[in-house]
Amino acid sequence: MAQQAQHISTRRRGLLLGAAGAAALTHPLAVLAQGSEDIVIGGSIPMTGVFAFAGVGINAGIQDYVKIVNDAGGIKGRKLRYVPEDTAYKVDVSVATFKKITSQNKVNLYYGDSTGFSKTINPELDRNGNILMAGASFATELNDPKKYPHQFLVGPDYTEMFGILLRHIAKEKPGAKVAFVYSDSEFGRDPIESSEALAKQLGLSVPIKIMTPAGSVDVSTEVIKLRRAAPDYTIFHGYVLAPIPEFVTQGKQQGMTSKWMGTFWTMDSSTVMKMGPDGDGFMGVMPYRYYYDTEKAPMLEKIRAMRPEYQSTAYLQGFLAAMLFTESARRCLDAGQPLNGKNLKAALNTIKDFDTGGLIGVPITISGNSIPVGRVYRADMKAQKMVPASDWIKL
Repeated sequence: MAQQAQHISTRRRGLLLGAAGAAALTHPLAVLAQGSEDIVIGGSIPMTGVFAFAGVGINAGIQDYVKIVNDAGGIKGRKLRYVPEDTAYKVDVSVATFKKITSQNKVNLYYGDSTGFSKTINPELDRNGNILMAGASFATELNDPKKYPHQFLVGPDYTEMFGILLRHIAKEKPGAKVAFVYSDSEFGRDPIESSEALAKQLGLSVPIKIMTPAGSVDVSTEVIKLRRAAPDYTIFHGYVLAPIPEFVTQGKQQGMTSKWMGTFWTMDSSTVMKMGPDGDGFMGVMPYRYYYDTEKAPMLEKIRAMRPEYQSTAYLQGFLAAMLFTESARRCLDAGQPLNGKNLKAALNTIKDFDTGGLIGVPITISGNSIPVGRVYRADMKAQKMVPASDWIKL
């Protein structure tokens, strides 16, 4: 009799546990507790259109880092899921894509394709409250935690990039004359005014500023003006490639001895190599190591094992964005906090002396909305590579 009662109670306990388990599976909080819900990274990615050269690399970089994390078991038992869509680098398409992806998935992390999109979607991010966003933009305006509390830049903003170049110049040639050549676009104008003030603070002079249409073809008049100003350094900003090679080639033909420099979106190895022999010695700021850098970088070794062919700086930007997304989510979950925009951004801002596996050559600290660190690289046309021209410069 006692044995029968024990059997009934054991069976009853089993049924109760089974029922509790079934209830737990239908309760969303319980799913979270069991760590089985995916952590979703949405993406407005320009896979076609004028920015496709970057979008394809960004997409591959995010994909690869997601694979590395998932192959290692995810974050606290939760897998990452990456949901990208092509936007052709159009703000209205990007906004529609964001609405579509966030309505169909519980999104906590998002990658945006442009400054225009980042600014347009910001009120929606604030309203939604669940998402931390990064993207392809390094716009100075976004580097404002009050105005953009749920966004960050995967590197220095454009003004900080100029700051890194100007500090390098001030060290290499105190009192140098620096020309600014920039495109007639929001991107081009972004760092100009504040950088002119910084140049003066550093004891440098800016004898000339030249604005051209983005991608302009005939710059012969501008080159004559530039030659007359006789700068020691010329910084280009707001272009990818054209009209930089024209300026450099014509400037050299006219006897200019200026050193030529660019900012991030000009500095991919394949872009600089298109300048040909006249591009030898072209310098610029880069927040990351290049794919082929030989200094110790375990994460680059992992990337090279996954992709034996050269990967662009846009790839590294996407890869690092995914790494920082993941680190923010991990820190939130470790602290037992729900994944939302506020908590994820606060977690991101606890990143102090963080090792990126050598993707950036020094440990990074993210106190605001940017990573104010970079290095000056120089084009070696014989080796067909970008080689370091400075130490890592932290602002």
